Amino acid sequence: MADGSAAKRPKAAQVEERRVDWRTWKQERKAEKKKWKELKLLKKLDKQRMRELAEKQAEEQEEQREDKGRHYTVSVALPGSILNNAQSLELRTYLAGQIARACAIFCVDEIVVFDEDGEDAKTVEGVFEGIGRRGKACVQLARILQYLECPQYLRKSFFPKHEDLQFAGLLNPLDSPHHMRVDEDSEYREGVVLDRPTKPGRGSFVNCGMRKEVQIDKQLKPGLRVTVRLEKPQTPEAKVRKGTVVSSHHPRTVSGLYWGYSVRLASCLSAVFSECPFKEGYDLSIGTSERGSLVDQVTLPSFRHALVMFGGLEGLEAGVDVDPNLEVTDPSVLFDFYLNTCPSQGSRTIRTEEALLISLSALRPHIDKAVKTPSNS
Repeated sequence: MADGSAAKRPKAAQVEERRVDWRTWKQERKAEKKKWKELKLLKKLDKQRMRELAEKQAEEQEEQREDKGRHYTVSVALPGSILNNAQSLELRTYLAGQIARACAIFCVDEIVVFDEDGEDAKTVEGVFEGIGRRGKACVQLARILQYLECPQYLRKSFFPKHEDLQFAGLLNPLDSPHHMRVDEDSEYREGVVLDRPTKPGRGSFVNCGMRKEVQIDKQLKPGLRVTVRLEKPQTPEAKVRKGTVVSSHHPRTVSGLYWGYSVRLASCLSAVFSECPFKEGYDLSIGTSERGSLVDQVTLPSFRHALVMFGGLEGLEAGVDVDPNLEVTDPSVLFDFYLNTCPSQGSRTIRTEEALLISLSALRPHIDKAVKTPSNS
């Protein structure tokens, strides 16, 4: 019996040891769970911190993009009658091409064609008859300017065959940033909304001059010209690209890109000011004349929307004389600055297409200086 009881004691001791081990194991397990929960929480916090950091970086990048933007505009106004000085339709077309090229080179945002002969023409729509007839030059000039500004892959959609554009194929292309090649990679593109059925809740399809069509974020009327901000393709195999419709001035104000010019017709000189598309109007107006002050001595103030106006064969005085809304005879009183951009000229006359290049070249450093002033930001 003594031997049997002696033999059983070690079993009890073992059970006791097991109990102690189990208790310890449970405590260790509890400690591990706690540690695992803490690690999980730390990982969650790290992910949240990384997300916040990514959002902050995205905001900073967006702010930097905003800083790249150009928030001022430059408009040019000139009479359509300058085409009447050309001897043939080919020369009229080429003259319009020179105007378009000069404005594109100097990043002009708006071209206003005004009628200094008093004819009321406000649209370039419909059929225009009587090419070459005096007084119809405004419409022809505006149409050619619009044609050249439009990207090549969109011209068939917006410009049917027209006699005004008979010799437009001879003109030098503008080659502006929004005139893209097929495989050129860009954040923005101009496009035309296609007449194609889409699934409910999906946006329209747009032809942006690429090998693939672009599906935008909203349904729009077919035939509209739109500016599209392209998203980066998720997979190269995707049949369509994705994009968002933005305003036409978005590339300029956000990314600082020159995105072409708009064309506006004005029935008279005063309509250039009264029908200004900007809510606050032109806060800087400049008239050009050989009787003006020297451009070298001028200091331009900061501005948001500048207008530079040119006269025709008889100068700005001709437009002032026939304007029924103006009671002044001296055109200098209409402008903030009345400047001579080519002093000591060697020719009796400077043609408007020449004055455009000369004046924009002379004004460029003054404009750059004015827009960098703190009050403009």
